This record gives sequence, structure tokens and C-alpha cells, in this order.
Amino acid sequence: MIFWLGGVSENLLVSEPLWYHPPDVGPPQFIITEGEVVRESRLSFPRKIGWATGILGQERSLLSMADVAEQIIPVVLGERTYDIILHPGLLATVGDRLSPITTSPKIGVVTDRHVARRYLQVILRSLCKAGYNPIPIILPPGERTKTLGTIAKILDALARHKFERQSLLLALGGGVIGDVTGFAAAIYQRGIPFVQVPTTLVAQVDSSVGGKTGVDHRLGKNLIGAFYQPRAVLIDPLTLRTLPRREWIAGLAEVIKYGIIADEEFFAFLEQKIPELLKLDEEPVIHAIKRSCEIKTQVVAVDERESDRRRILNYGHTIGHALESLAGYRGLIHGEAVGIGLVQEAELACHMGLCGREVVERIRSLVQRAGLSEQVSQVSFTSLWGAMQHDKKVVDGRVMGIWPVRIGEVVIRPIEQQVCAAWFQSKHGRGSRPSSGRQPGKHPVRRKARARR
Repeated sequence: MIFWLGGVSENLLVSEPLWYHPPDVGPPQFIITEGEVVRESRLSFPRKIGWATGILGQERSLLSMADVAEQIIPVVLGERTYDIILHPGLLATVGDRLSPITTSPKIGVVTDRHVARRYLQVILRSLCKAGYNPIPIILPPGERTKTLGTIAKILDALARHKFERQSLLLALGGGVIGDVTGFAAAIYQRGIPFVQVPTTLVAQVDSSVGGKTGVDHRLGKNLIGAFYQPRAVLIDPLTLRTLPRREWIAGLAEVIKYGIIADEEFFAFLEQKIPELLKLDEEPVIHAIKRSCEIKTQVVAVDERESDRRRILNYGHTIGHALESLAGYRGLIHGEAVGIGLVQEAELACHMGLCGREVVERIRSLVQRAGLSEQVSQVSFTSLWGAMQHDKKVVDGRVMGIWPVRIGEVVIRPIEQQVCAAWFQSKHGRGSRPSSGRQPGKHPVRRKARARR
């Protein structure tokens, strides 16, 4: 059975050329859940073999990365240690790679309808071939899926199919899918194993690694969640070939971040290779993913629960997350917001005297060359500061920022409202006066005068 947790206005899988085309695994039934209404339908798979249209709108060979060696990057966390495995074509071997992780035949494959069109078939075939009983759970795409309501629906599907503590969840998709799958795994029966199979650049270089799981709250991003490590991260870079161009460019913001916070040599590599990365050339893409994962694993290994050094991974995210929240998780996608944050937080660091203008300009230049915006949208300082107050790095009411001092090195320092307001006024000049603590438009003296009448 397949659980479809969303509307029924369009076909789940469409007859179009796919990147992977294994033989048909049959027409399993799926269940569409809308509130309390359960309906059955049929899932058919296209059998067409050929070319796939990549992010550049060009036809590319199915096996263009076939000769690339498999990369294994360990995440060393004691008894929670696991491997990141990076290899083109890996999706077709997922079933065989799970045998060291679980002995249970039952596997829940959580994905969204966009990813399902492309990659669900190859995952189901691989799992069935390896002797597993996969149960796909298909969600609507996008950040607005990251809610407690979605978690409840996933848990309903697990309970209905009698998942046990040794049963496994597999997150097939981008950062949203990884976050909700990991959180559901963390709380179902107080924790069941899960595996990340990221299909977007943001997920492959960042969100799938390190064990952060959770959902958004209306007042802020990722306010509800848990640290819960996957048992493995299985990365197939061929999935990037079908990523929409906007998503690919947005993902580059997270890659650029790693060079800024930890590795000037990697930053210089990105400056040199950004044209090739935008064309999705194999060697620079593999190197960018691998080096990004290496930097993140090194940071996570010394600070798994973000009590100190792991906070540097949030560079660009203090302003970035605030902008996402203010936009209601519409319009800006995560990487685009982070791209803005990378430049604006460098500007703020320069304003505070922590880095020179040359650092800001190198960051700005690379962000722009990657095709990302660096401009803050029309928001007031009051609203921006209010959103920043809900950041997870706030300590004792103070916003803790990550500030570059040079390319390859950052520091963690609190930012005062008055300092941030002065910077905002100098750069943007919109509503930058610090709040007095009163609600906007309220005048206590006038209220007192009226009260005496």
C-alpha cells in the first residue's frame, strides 16, 4: 500500500522520461487520505527508457558519472557513528545497503509527489529485490509541509501498518522530507531507525547530515524538533540532474557557507569553479558535495547538540531564517534566504569591525556569481528583529550571531538591538529605530489623559 497524504487533483506518477528506468515492479495499491476519508486507487509506472531533461533543459547521458569512485565519509559519534556514502547510481542499490542497518522487512519510504515521479520506482524495486516490504508515504512538496499535522499523518500510517521498533523509515527527498521523516522516527515508539536518501543539493550537503529533525512553528522555523541521528546517509548525485535550476542555485548558498566558515581553500575552489558548478560538471559537483559533508561532519563530531561550535553552521541563517518566517515560507526558498543572509551578516560583521570590506566583497561576488540575490526584501527593522528573536541561537534573550573575521574563520558573538538597528539604517533605512517596548502606535500619556475624563 502507498499512503498519499495530500490532494488528489493530479496523477501521482506521470508518463514522462525518467532518470532511472528499472523494470516495472507492478501496480501496488495506495491509499489517499483526506481527513477521515480513505480512497483506493492504482499506481502505474512508466516504462519508457531514454534520456532525462536536466536542470539546464538539456539531454544528458544516464551514466555520465558511472566511473566516479564511491566516497565514504564517516560521522564519528561513538555508538551513533554512521557513514555518508556518495556514489552516482546509488539509488539502484539502496536495498542491498540496508542489510547492516535493519533486520525488519518493513520499511516506510517517505517522499513527496515531485520526487515520487522521478525516483520512487527505483527505490521500490531495489527494496523489493532485497527482500523488504516497502510502504511509501507520499506528502505534498514544500516548506509548508513541515507541520505537526504532517507528523501526525505519518504516525497514523506507521501505526496502521503496525511498524515496530526495528522497522525503518527512509527519507527520499529534500530537506523538508528529511526533517519530517527524522522527527517522526524520533518520536514513534520512542525512536525507530531511519536513513536519509537526499535528492537536493541543500539536503545532500547540509540537512541530511548531523541529526537535526523537526518542523516549523508559525513564529519561527524549526522551533519544534529533536536531535536524532540517521543510521546512514546515501547520496546519489545523479538526482541533481533533474533538480529544478532554481533549487540547484539555492543549494549553492549552503556550499558557499562551508568555505566561509571553515576552509578558505574550498572557498577559492568555488570562486574558480562556479561556472562549471552552474553547468553541473561532474568533478566539481562531486568535490563540492564531498568537501561540504567533510566540513559538516568535523563540526558535528565535536558538538553534536549545538551547544558551542556547531552554531557556526548557522552562518547566514539568522537573517535567512527570519526572512523565511516573515515571508510565511512562501516566495523565498531556504537556500535563497541563506544566500541573502551570507552577504547581509558579513555586512553586519564589517559594521561591527569584525572583518574588513574585502571579506564582504568576496562573499558578495561569489553569491552573485552563483545566481543568488543578496538584497533584503522590503521588511522593516522592527519585523526583522522580532523574527530574529525566535532564532534557536538566542541565549538569555540575546541573539547570538555567527560573524566572519576572514574567509575560512568565523566567531560567535551576541548582537545588540541598537547595533543591528544602526547597521540596518545605514544600509536599508526602513523602520530601524529600536523598539521602546511599547506596541507600535500606542501612547501611554494620551491613554492616561482619556482615563481621567
